[in-house]
Amino acid sequence: MSRENNKQNNLPDYKKLKKITNKTILYLILIAGVVITFFPFYYMMVLATRCRSEIFCYPPPLWFGNSAIINLNILLDKLPFFKNILNSIIVSTLATLLVLFFCSLGGYGFAKYSFKNKEKLFFLMLASMMIPPLLSIIPWFIMMRVFGWINSFKPLIIPGAANAFGIFLMRQFMEKIPNEIIDAARIDGAGEFEIYYKIAVPLSKPGLATLSILTFLSSWNNFMGPLLILQDKTMYTIPVALSKLNGNFETPWGATMMGTALGVLPIVIVFIMASKRFISGLTRGATKG
Repeated sequence: MSRENNKQNNLPDYKKLKKITNKTILYLILIAGVVITFFPFYYMMVLATRCRSEIFCYPPPLWFGNSAIINLNILLDKLPFFKNILNSIIVSTLATLLVLFFCSLGGYGFAKYSFKNKEKLFFLMLASMMIPPLLSIIPWFIMMRVFGWINSFKPLIIPGAANAFGIFLMRQFMEKIPNEIIDAARIDGAGEFEIYYKIAVPLSKPGLATLSILTFLSSWNNFMGPLLILQDKTMYTIPVALSKLNGNFETPWGATMMGTALGVLPIVIVFIMASKRFISGLTRGATKG
């Protein structure tokens, strides 16, 4: 009897120890994941403060150096870099605003209206997502040349304003809006656009936040389109501008890392500002009801 009592008394302690061990292992895995994710950004900032000879020395530098101002001056001598950042901000912001408007309209239409061949049209739209973007780059460039949009921001903003992914994402969110609310608004005399603007959009804010971050990042990191369209150095966006730092004989890696670090900063700010709604949008999009 005494042995059985001892086993029963020791059982809670064992469970507590197991729980603490599991939590410790989980936290260690999460910390390792954070370190692995953050280290490339940290090392990029370290290299932004180092000269070329220090960058390629062995062992590699792991702490900040004294060449940050020199690298920044090289960057500004070779490129109108702050103008390039402004270009990226303008293109990414306008592209995001247009995508939010047209994709939310399209998603609302597919979610709350019934019309002929609705499902077939939606399936055809989704099928277009299976086409690799690079396959359409040549006809896209020919169209932009015919429109006279070469060396302008229009090709980077307008063609993707109503894309299949954005419409699909917003449809998934707006399908969850109760039809009773929309019917009640119609009975009260609200117009269709007023219902969309005052009811559908506010109830879909997590989805809009998710779409805005994904669109902003995609537009900011777009390289192929601006490389083909933009010809003037003052019109370059960040990815194209940084690629032009590569010389035939020597590449200023310190200046390149400085430009990359400065180019990442706006993306980090945008994500921090919308992170709560972004995470909420991802979790809501993964569940039904």
